[in-house]
Amino acid sequence: MSTLGARLGHTAPGEVHIHLPMSNAVTQQHGLFHGGATSTIADSAGGYAALTLMDPASEVLTVEYKINLLAPAIGDELEAIGTVIKPGRTLTICRLDVYAHNGGQRTLVAAGQQTLIRVDAPLPHGSSDARPVACVAHGPRSTLRPRLQ
Repeated sequence: MSTLGARLGHTAPGEVHIHLPMSNAVTQQHGLFHGGATSTIADSAGGYAALTLMDPASEVLTVEYKINLLAPAIGDELEAIGTVIKPGRTLTICRLDVYAHNGGQRTLVAAGQQTLIRVDAPLPHGSSDARPVACVAHGPRSTLRPRLQ
């Protein structure tokens, strides 16, 4: 997300907000936010929302998502909100909403749904025996995860 200039906003169990300020790096030929940038922050917000309800040894992968671009994304920034609507042991379903903020107005510009699958956190590349060596904060979670050596 840092490549796009996005930042984490509000986080709560089952809900995460991601903000993306306007920049030339995320626009299309007409100067609007690009649909790819809009979709990217929506996908990430849903994934992080799912992670807030899982144990620290879990990660998620998007299985599928559908997004409707409802209006031109014009504004100073986009705000993607991922909300868990059906948590599960294996699959989790999230609602994805993206709003454009423009001069004090908030407009829904995209809406979608996402399915994520829970997977075990991967071991470091090339490691067959990872040992916890310290705890570090991971993503928007309020819990700490072991950092593997």
